[in-house]
Amino acid sequence: MHFIDPHIHMVCRTTDEYGLMAKMGCVAVSEPSFWAGFDRRGVEGFRDYFEQITGFEPKRAAQYGIQHYTWLCMNAKEAENVALSREVIAMIPEYLDRPGVLGLGEIGLNKNTKNEVLTFLEHLELAAKTNEQILIHTPHLADKYQGTRMTLDLVTSDHRIDPDRVVVDHLEEHTIRLVLEAGFWAGITLYPTTKCTPARAVDLVQMYGPERLLVNSAADWGPSNPLAVPDFIMEMRRRKHPESLIRQIVYENPLEFFGQSKNFRFQSPAEPGAE
Repeated sequence: MHFIDPHIHMVCRTTDEYGLMAKMGCVAVSEPSFWAGFDRRGVEGFRDYFEQITGFEPKRAAQYGIQHYTWLCMNAKEAENVALSREVIAMIPEYLDRPGVLGLGEIGLNKNTKNEVLTFLEHLELAAKTNEQILIHTPHLADKYQGTRMTLDLVTSDHRIDPDRVVVDHLEEHTIRLVLEAGFWAGITLYPTTKCTPARAVDLVQMYGPERLLVNSAADWGPSNPLAVPDFIMEMRRRKHPESLIRQIVYENPLEFFGQSKNFRFQSPAEPGAE
């Protein structure tokens, strides 16, 4: 079965892993802007990074028939630095018309601070002015529920933002209902030690259904699995869910959401087994 990983940090992964993902059926990925493992010291560090994920990564992915898409932002972990964030946000419009750039992401909150909120609001202002889609990071563990509530309040208070063009990511059992009821797309991240396991993700599908739901690996340089979406597929099959339902979640839903971006030029691959 073909699948799309809607949130993965391939700059942290090896070229061999592109090959493994392709063998398992991956036909496209989207890569949100990410923390490098250290705080970058200036705007030029972000410029180099944006060049990497908009220029080099699509070529590396294409060697294995995987289409690579990108989101740009000042990520949540570095958003506390408001002065640098403003420099980065001011630079982003230079890249928004590049092939494969879907919008702004992963913007959001990390520790739910005032400075993070300010940076988040300035990202929303840019998204509203340029009519970009948005991918939102929600905080980890103890900060998640409060951060998700704060995020929803901030986004819904700006009536220029269409919830159907926003995905709120890294959701769990205690936050997914808030997001779906507010009309946003809901992202479920499959992590081996935090966020959701494939089994918990299938539980959420059974509770809330497949509509406006995206499942991703968010694989990066930490403990994570670039084949987490295939693990989700196998768990769905183990529970006897129909192939049509699985395909909707791992393939059709990402196509529907990403298809709202002017830079999403997806080339449909041949179906497995087709002549």
